[in-house]
This record gives sequence, C-alpha cells and structure tokens, in this order.
Amino acid sequence: MSLASPRLPVPLRLALRELRGARRGFGIFLGCLVLGVAAIAGIGSFAGALTQGLEREGRAILGGDAGFSVVQREMTVEERASLDRHGTLGSVALLRAMARTEAGDASLAELKAVDGTYPLVGTVGLDPPMPVADALKEKNGVFGAAADPVLLGRLGVKTGDRIRVGDATLEIRAALASEPDKLSSGVGLGARLLISQAALPATGLIQPGSLVRWSYRLLLDNPAPENLKAAMEEVREPMGRAGFEVRTRDGATPQLARNVGRISQFLTLVALTALLVGGVGVANAVSSHLAGKLEVIATLKAVGATRRDVFLTYGAEIGLIAAFGIVLGLMLGAALPFAATAAIGALVPFPLDPKIDGAALARAALYGLVVAAVFSVIPLARAQEARVSALFRDGIGEMRRRISLPYLLLVGGLGAALVVLALFTSDDKRAAAIFLAAAAAVFVLLRLVASGLMALARRAPRPRGAAARLALGNIHRPGALTPSVVLSLGLGLSLLVGISLVDASLNRELNGPVRESAPSFFFVDVPNSEEAEFRAFLAEQAPGAVVKSVPMLRGRITHVKDIPAEEVKPRPDAAWVLQSDRGISSSATVPEGSTVVAGTWWTGDETEPLVSFDSELAAGLGLKLGDTVTVSVLGRSVTARIANLRQVKWERLGINFVMVFSPATFAGAPYTVLATLAFPDGGDTAREIALLKAMAARFPAITTVRVKETLEEAQRMLDNLSLGIRAASLVTLITSVLVLAGALAAGRERRIYDAVILKTLGATRGRLTLAYGLEYAGLGLATAIVAAAAGTAAAWGVVTQVMDIPFTFAPLPAFGAVAVALAVTLVVGLLGTLRALSAPPARVLRHL
Repeated sequence: MSLASPRLPVPLRLALRELRGARRGFGIFLGCLVLGVAAIAGIGSFAGALTQGLEREGRAILGGDAGFSVVQREMTVEERASLDRHGTLGSVALLRAMARTEAGDASLAELKAVDGTYPLVGTVGLDPPMPVADALKEKNGVFGAAADPVLLGRLGVKTGDRIRVGDATLEIRAALASEPDKLSSGVGLGARLLISQAALPATGLIQPGSLVRWSYRLLLDNPAPENLKAAMEEVREPMGRAGFEVRTRDGATPQLARNVGRISQFLTLVALTALLVGGVGVANAVSSHLAGKLEVIATLKAVGATRRDVFLTYGAEIGLIAAFGIVLGLMLGAALPFAATAAIGALVPFPLDPKIDGAALARAALYGLVVAAVFSVIPLARAQEARVSALFRDGIGEMRRRISLPYLLLVGGLGAALVVLALFTSDDKRAAAIFLAAAAAVFVLLRLVASGLMALARRAPRPRGAAARLALGNIHRPGALTPSVVLSLGLGLSLLVGISLVDASLNRELNGPVRESAPSFFFVDVPNSEEAEFRAFLAEQAPGAVVKSVPMLRGRITHVKDIPAEEVKPRPDAAWVLQSDRGISSSATVPEGSTVVAGTWWTGDETEPLVSFDSELAAGLGLKLGDTVTVSVLGRSVTARIANLRQVKWERLGINFVMVFSPATFAGAPYTVLATLAFPDGGDTAREIALLKAMAARFPAITTVRVKETLEEAQRMLDNLSLGIRAASLVTLITSVLVLAGALAAGRERRIYDAVILKTLGATRGRLTLAYGLEYAGLGLATAIVAAAAGTAAAWGVVTQVMDIPFTFAPLPAFGAVAVALAVTLVVGLLGTLRALSAPPARVLRHL
C-alpha cells in the first residue's frame, strides 16, 4: 500500500503530501528533540551497562556466591559449620593500619589479610606475576606482602624492600595491580596492602575492641540460582540475627549500585530539562511552519475541511517528523554506551559489556513524544481555531486569540503525564519532585518575566533615537522574539548558574569552614588501656594542641521497632544507616557539636539501655521518642529505647555518632578510643608530618588519619563529579542556543519584510544593525539577570535546606551567565539579522 493510498484516512493522506514540502524549516525542531532524547537514552543506557556489569560480575566482586561480614569478632565454630556444608568458605580480615619504612616515613594503609583460599573467584593481578600464596608466604622468617603502587609511591619503597606494620616486618614481594573483590569492600582512606592471615598475629593489631571487619565468602558446590536461594533461606535469618551483614552475588555492591542509580537519575533530570528547553524550539518550529501554511489551511477550510481535519492533518505531519527525530535521538543514545566504553572502559574496575537497553530507549522515546506533544498542541489548536478570513487577512497575530477548553485540558493532561513519567522512573521520588517543581517554577517565572518585559517596553517612553525606538518596539510587538529568548536561554542559564553555585558552596565549605574547624588528626583504635600514655605522648610531641577522645565500638542495626532492618522502608537519604555497621559510642553528656531537639539527656543513673539518635536520620527511619532500636555489638544484641533526638553538625568533622548510648548500656564491653588532635593555630604540613612519623613509630597499632589528605581526596572526587554534571548541563545550554536560532528563523520572514520597508524609507544597513543589536542586547541582559537570580535562589535552597551548609555566592558564575547570555544573543541574533538585511527588496515589494 503506497503512502498516498486512498485506504488511508484523509488527514493522514494530507499529512503525507504536506511532508513533501516540509523538508526545510524543521532542522531546529529535529535538533532539539534529537539532543534531548539522545541525552536521556544515552545516560540511561550507560547506567544500565554499569549496573549490568555489576550484576554479571557479582560473583567475582563479592568473592563468592554469598558474603557474610561482621565487625570486631570472628565467626564461631558453630557458625562456620552452618556454612561449610554448602561449599567452600574463605575469610578476609579488613582493617586500617600505619605502614612505615625504616627511615620513618609512614602512610595509612587499608590492610587486607587473606587465608589460603583467596581468591575463591577471579584472579589477583601482581607485578611481577606470581601466585598469591608465593607472594604472601613466610620466607626466612619474614612474611611477604603485595602493595598498591600508590602506597609504594607514598612510602618511597619498591619490590624487595621491607616495611613495618604494627610489630611485624613485611617484605614487598609484588605490586598489587588488581583485586577481583576490590569493589565489595568499598572506598578506603588508604591504599591497599595485601598480607596473609598467618602474618596478622605478628602485627599485634588484633586487640579486644579493634576495628577489624571479618568478611567470609561462600563458594557453593553447585552455584545454580535455586541452590543459592535454598542456602540463603537456611542461613540468612540466624546470621542476620547474630549481627552479620549478608550479601549475595546478585547484590554484591549495593552502595555502588545505588550511587550509579542516583547519579544517573540526576543526569537524566538534567537531560529532561534540556528536552523541555527544546520544547520551546518545537513550539516555535510548529508555529513557523503553520504560519507558512496559512493559505493552504484557509483553502482546506474553505472547501469544507473541519477544524478537526486541520488539527489531525498537521498533527499527523508534526508527529511523523517528531518520530523521525526521536528515532535519530534513540540511535545516538544507543551508541553512547559503546562509545563511552571504548573511551573510559579501562577506568572502570570491572569489564563492561554495553548492550542495547530497551527500557532506557523506551523511556527516552516516551519523554520525547510527550514533550513534542505538549509543545505542539497549542500552535495546532490556534491554527484550527482561526477563521478563514483571518487566515487570508493576517497571520499569526490573529491565530493567537483563543484556544478552546478541550485543548487546554489536553495540554494539562500531557504535562501531568510527563510529571508522572519522571516520578515513576525515578528511584528517589522526593528528589525528582523537587527538581521538577523547581524547573516548572523557573519556567513559569521566565514566562512572566517575558510578559513583564513586553509590558514595560510597551509603556516605556519613546526614545528620541530611531534605532533605540525601533529596538524598543521590536521587544513588545506581535510575534516578538522576547518569550522565546527569555524562555530558552533563561532556563539553560538558570540550571548552569545553580549547579555552579552549589559547586562553589561545597568547595568553599571544604576549603574554608570545614578545613578551619576540622581537627588535624583522627586517631583510631587507641587501646583504652593505653589512653593515658597516648595523651601524655601527644602533650609532649604537640604542646598546646587540643586532644579530645570518646569510647568507640562498632554495631549494626538489626531491628527498628522490632522490625528486621531488611524489611524497613527508610527514606532514601537515611537508607545508608541500615546498610552496614556503624560507629557507636556512649556518653554521660551531650556530645560537642550536637544539640538535643527532642526529649531529655539521661542523668547517668539509668540501668535501662537508652540511645540518643540523630533527628534527621530518625525521621528518615520513621523513629520517634520511645521507639526501640536493636543493635548487634560483638555478637550480642542490645535493644535500646530512644530517649532523645539530636541535631548534629556533621560538616564540622568533629567526633559525633548517629547513635550515642547511655553509659550503662555497654558497661564492661571491650572498646577502643577514638581521638582527635587540633593545633590551636591550624598547624602546618611540616609539624603534621613530623607528628605522623612519631606516632607511627611509638604506637604502631594506632591508625593515624591526617584530615588534610582526606579533604584533598574529597576535593578531587567533588571536582570529577562536578565536571560530569556541568558537561550534562551544557546540553541544556546548547539546546537553548538551538531554540534561539529557531526563534530567529521563525521570525525571519517578518524581519525581512521590516528591513525592506525600512530601507525603502531611507534606513541604512548600519542603523538597522544597531537597532537589532540593541534589541538583542536588552533581551540578553534581562534574561541573564533573571537567570542568575533564579539559579542563585535554587542553589541557595539546595545548599541550605538539603545539604545544610552555608551558602556562598560566587560572582563569577552569575556574571559569567550575564556575559554568556549577551554574547550568545547578540551573535546568534545578528547572524540571523544579516541574512534578513541581505534579502533582495524586489521579492517583498512585488507583493505589496
């Protein structure tokens, strides 16, 4: 059946014939849709490739089919026996330690002590290549070790050299190039040092209360999914009750998977903003196309076509063009994961296998279809509502008079569908709702600003100069560019300014108040029996420094109000509290940096276990005063009642905990001390390095964390994340420029008409260029000011209300937005104007 077959409905046949003449004029329309759809599809597909890679490599990442981890104690004989009968059980001990050289240089290391089964799955990369057992075994009374090249660089050692960890001397036998299970242990503060569990006792690091995580990996004899499910049904409940964190190969790195999902969601919302900005370009393109079809529409209506026929005909035409643009966007988006894998695949610590992600492509296609429909309905409705006489006599000015209620309801319904789609496909509904509400608010604000500018220009006194008078008139006349310029550039610049100011506030906090108020050192695993000696040593080495210390244990929440932790449905921003073990402490007084906001602090005489909980996290878990929380500590379950809630200033990096218990709760339990040291004058690098070396030599079992190094690492991570977010936001700005170019193209015929008439009446090309330049400069300046204000307000809300840190206004992003808006508007506007000024007068004058 041919495209013009009589069997097709009349509107569709007319639409297909109309497409023959619609090859020009829809470049901006297609560009806007292609960019937005490609960004959404590409981000979703690449996130899917990452997630699928995590799932596919789950067995190697976890180190087995199932993992069981607990802090501060090893498995009992009975617990091991319950797992041994299902397969091979291996164990790994993870703890922090100070590695030091004979010269006294020291560095924090993430110590990983493995047994003879390691690795159960995958291969350890060593340089030079050798079996793991050979690299770690004892030779001539000295155990071997494999070290991350970063650690070797920090210590200034190489293969064959010896270092000390705790009381043990270790020989570096190889550089550690890769670990198959590295992701499952999370991000550490130090570089990896791999040793055997046989060497662990010689270090002297394992003491009562030491913060060591024992991780046990089970490799099933039969890894079939049904066998894994049966084994987990048998052991999950007793192991969870005993305080073990339980994972399977299907969820080897839940935190990393969640982070991938969150970043993907945010970038998708940024891409959706670009698509919404592109919607303005869609509306302009549709309006321009219909304005060029006025005589055709009039003829159709004159020979009997109904309003419905006109709407369906041009709606089908626009729909077919939109479908073509969406398909192009999907093709680009589907190719993005393959391109990204080729470009950065080597940086991802597991093999990527990008595929065509049907779900991500379908989601992007839905977004594209809904946005195209939302922004096309109004121009289509105006065209089919216009009178035949108005179509012949005037143009778009008469077509803007009225829109019937059904079409307004249709636009409202499509807008609601867009919101529902964004919320339905988001993991964090609250964050998505805030983002959409902010985007809608800025959209409405910019539309009101455009109307306000036009009203001001209409009522402003007439300038004496002809160029200025013409520029002012162009701002408010029918068919003016004002709404398109303000909406397109304003939304993109608002997003860019907002992201830049959030980034500036975070950088200011890391490099200002946090760095100024943070202590110079954290000391972890200080034996409580050596606290007095430890303090005396610090008083000698760092006279005048302020030392603070608190008791510390590790515990994992197993029940919330008698509900198992895995069955609790927390708020997304509070879920991390239940995902692993947490540092806990006890105190007779309110910790520094905390303020009791509900309930009262205990007197110290209570025998009932009581706990003080962070107020924000308590709300996220659905907890209130009087509720109970069960925590597993050293294999013992303790149920405590919430006596009060605290507001905690986490950003100051002082000693604080989510949960602080009453002193009697853990009376008699072995614990270590967590301490901080702060120099009154802030300290300097030389003094800090000297103290680090002295501490490592005198107390080798105590882990010393230099805060400045941690903040520098946090700064690098923030810079990398900001770079990715800014790159995504640039898509919005590029779309804005496309929309602006489209608006100029839509009004080109009117500009040509005006230029020819004015030149005929004596206006010079230079004066007309000046007039148009003044118009574009005024619009760009007004748009930039509003965008800077809107972006600043949005950033202030995110920084102060969500991140709870002080807001920092950075002039560069705001003034940069002004410069970008002026430059883009002037350059794009004048380029389009020069074409209008170059049009031959005869083509216009012959039709007058």
